[in-house]
Parts: sequence; structure tokens; C-alpha cells
Amino acid sequence: MEKVVMIGIMSVLLAIPLKKDKPEFSMLIILTACMLISSLAVWRIRDLLRYLKTLQEYLGSGSIYIKVLFKMIAVTYMAELGANLCRDAGYGAVAGQIEFFGKLMLLAVSLPVLSALFEVLLQFVPGGVG
Repeated sequence: MEKVVMIGIMSVLLAIPLKKDKPEFSMLIILTACMLISSLAVWRIRDLLRYLKTLQEYLGSGSIYIKVLFKMIAVTYMAELGANLCRDAGYGAVAGQIEFFGKLMLLAVSLPVLSALFEVLLQFVPGGVG
């Protein structure tokens, strides 16, 4: 965590003086810092994925839920990263659209879980629905 904080602070301290006179260099410093931090995050995510794969093996038939969780994590992080980069570059409208699409994707990915939940709930309704 210390590395990530230091990369973030140092990149901002380097980018601030350049922002007025050379905004393109400032943006390159920030983008480089984002890529470094993202690469560090990927290494941590690999450990998490290994753990979730082990959990998936234990669950067996419930593994669809782990797959949905994987997809939701991926969508969330990709949308947040893309939106933040666009927002930092001054393109807030594009960032908003990325966030909107990310939310739609989360809903779409979660539909199998919602469907399974409704199936379970319908088992407890006497006489079924209709």
C-alpha cells in the first residue's frame, strides 16, 4: 500500500507544476502513475482470483455465483478506471457514459443470480404465482 500511496503523491507533486505551462506532460505523468498503480493492482488481483478459484472448487454447483462475482469485479474496476482517466483528462461526459454503461453491465451480469433468487422465493409461495 505504501508504494501505491507514494507513486500517487509523487506523480501529483510532479504534475502540479507542469499543469499550467505543459499540461500534456502533466497528463503523461498522471497516466504513467495510473498505469503503474494498475499494474500493482493486477498482481494483488491475481492472489484474490486464486483464492476465489479455490472457493469455487469447494462450492461445486454454486460456482455460477463465483463466476458472476468475477465478472462483476472486472466490470466495476474497468469502468472505474476508464471513467477516472477520462474525468482527469477533462472529459466528464465520457466518464459519465462509461459509468452508466458499467452500471448496466452489472445489472446484466447479475441477472442469473436474480433469476435464481426468484426461483427460490417462488418455492415458498403457496399455489405458485398466477
